Amino acid sequence: MKTHSHPIALACINMCLAFAAGAATAQTATPYADEQARPIKALSERDVQGLLQGQGAGLAKPAELNGYPGPAHTLELQEPLGLTPEQATATASLMQEHKRRARELGAALVEAERRLDALFAERRADAAAVEQNTREVALLQARLRAEHLTTHLTQTALLSAEQVRRYAELRGYASASPAAPTHKHH
Repeated sequence: MKTHSHPIALACINMCLAFAAGAATAQTATPYADEQARPIKALSERDVQGLLQGQGAGLAKPAELNGYPGPAHTLELQEPLGLTPEQATATASLMQEHKRRARELGAALVEAERRLDALFAERRADAAAVEQNTREVALLQARLRAEHLTTHLTQTALLSAEQVRRYAELRGYASASPAAPTHKHH
């Protein structure tokens, strides 16, 4: 009896072999495979630079997306927002002071992560040291996030209700319910 190769059967066999090879590769490779050479395993170089430069990295999203303007974007939009000279000066001062505090906290967080990483790299990790170091990292993360969020509160207080509404509109948050300023400066 003569056997005929069936194109569909061959295609199925090839697909199965390709799938099996892919599954074997997926089992050995991890998403962390290229990260073991990082100086601080938990932070990419981009993360470190962002922290040292005082960047927000989304830490203030609850404020921003719920109608509390931030100073960086307020300064970018000062003309369409109709900021007074006093508001522009106060916003610039707020931004400068915020960046200083965020950079200080970011640098402290990078160092805390470096110490945590060193515990493991130097084989000194134990439950007590890990607990202490992770608490320090978490406290600094919380302080940094609070810094970003409270800066939005301060910025909102510098604006009128109309400016807050306009900010949301200009940023594309038309559905955001603008926060009512607690205190106005003009």
